[in-house]
Amino acid sequence: MTVALMAIAPVIIGLLAVSALFSAAETAMTGASRGRMHQLERDGDRAARRVNRLISDQETMIGSVLLGNNLINILASALVTEVLTKAIPGGWGVAAATALMTVLVLVFAEVLPKTLAITRSDDVARFLSGPTEIVIWLFGPMVFAVQFFVRKTLSLFGVKVAMEDDVLAAHEEIRGAVEYHHSEGLVESKDRHMLGGVLDLAEMDVSQVMVHRTSISVIDVDLPPEELVAQVLASNHSRLPLYKGDAENIVGLLHAKDLLAALAVSPGGVAALDIPSIAREPWFIPDTTNLKDQLNAFLKRHNHFALVVDEYGALQGLVTLEDILEEIVGEIEDEHDHAVDGVRPQPDGSVLVDGEVPVRDLNRAMDWTLPDEHAVTVAGLVIHEAQAIPEPGQTFIFHNHRFQIVRRQRNQVTLLRVSSRLVTEDET
Repeated sequence: MTVALMAIAPVIIGLLAVSALFSAAETAMTGASRGRMHQLERDGDRAARRVNRLISDQETMIGSVLLGNNLINILASALVTEVLTKAIPGGWGVAAATALMTVLVLVFAEVLPKTLAITRSDDVARFLSGPTEIVIWLFGPMVFAVQFFVRKTLSLFGVKVAMEDDVLAAHEEIRGAVEYHHSEGLVESKDRHMLGGVLDLAEMDVSQVMVHRTSISVIDVDLPPEELVAQVLASNHSRLPLYKGDAENIVGLLHAKDLLAALAVSPGGVAALDIPSIAREPWFIPDTTNLKDQLNAFLKRHNHFALVVDEYGALQGLVTLEDILEEIVGEIEDEHDHAVDGVRPQPDGSVLVDGEVPVRDLNRAMDWTLPDEHAVTVAGLVIHEAQAIPEPGQTFIFHNHRFQIVRRQRNQVTLLRVSSRLVTEDET
C-alpha cells in the first residue's frame, strides 16, 4: 500500500494543485473590485482587461471553473480509492480514501486557496485571468449545454432566468457595500448618508423635498414699493415669489440682488421702483420630476429656483438647488438658518419634532432609519401608520419608535414627541 501511494502521490499533489487554482480563480473573480479593474484597464493593464471580460459573463466563467474543479477532484478521489481498496480489504479502503481525500481537498483545494483569494482578490484575479480564459475555452460548450438544461428545468417550476439578468443592480450593490463598511466602522454616518443621497436622487421626485405651499413666503406684487421692500428686507430668503390677487397665483420671482441693483439706479428712490419690471419670470415644473433630472435642469438653466405644480397646474410648493444638495450633503446652514430646524432634542432622550419636518431630515439628525416611502413628513408618517388623524395625547409605537402627539391644529399634526424605543413582545 505504501509503495502504491508513493507512486500516485505526485499525481495527487498535481491534481490538488490544479484544483486549488480553480478554487482561487472562482473566489477571486467574484470578489475582485470592478471599479479597480476598470481603472486598471483604462491604464492599459491587460490582465485587468481579461478580468473584466470574464466578469462580464460571470455565469459562464463560474460554470466552467466549477466543472473543471469537480472533474479534478473526482479524478483524484477515484485514483486514491482504487489504490486503497486494493490494499485494504472490505469496505475500509473506500472509507479510508473518503476520509483522506476529504481532508486533502477541504484544506489544500478549498479553504487555503479561497482564503488567499479573498485577502488578495484583485491580484489573484489578475494572475489567474489567463488560465481561466483557457478553461472557459475548453469547457464553455459544455457549460452552455448545462445552462440550457438548468433553465429548461427551472421553467417547469415557473422560474424564468434570462441570460442578461444580474444578481444585483449596480446601485443596490454600491448601497450594500456602503452599508456593510458603515457597520464595520469604516464609513462614517455622514459619508454613508451622503453616498446614499446620491443613489436616491433618481428614485425621489421634487414633491418629496419641496417646501410646501403653506410654508412659502410670498409677497403681493400690488403692495406699495416701500412696504414691499420692507418685506423683502425682513425675509430670510434672497428669492421671493410675487403673487397677484390669490397667494397661489404666482406672477413673478423677485431676487433681492435685482432689487438692490434697481434701487441703486432709481432716481426717485424706493417710491419710484417698478417692481413688475424687476421681477423675473417664474419657472414651473411638474411635481413628478425626479431629483436627478431637476438637478441637471438647474445646472443647465443656471436657475436655482423652481415652483412645483400638480397635474392640474395648481401650485404645490417650491424647490431650490439647495434643497436637492441637502439630500446629498445634509442640512446646509447659513447665518439665517437654525441647525436642524424643527428638531429639538430633550434631556430625557426624546425629540420634539414639528409635524412638517421631513422624515429624511429627522433620520439624518438622529441617525435613525424611519421609512419615508409612504410619507414625506413625520406627521404624514404617523397618519399613514395610524390610518387616522390622531388626537393630542395619543401615543403610537411603530418602527421601534414611540410617537406622542403633542399638538394638533385643525386637521394638521403640528408637534410630536418622538423617542427611540425597541418594541417588546408585551407591547406588540
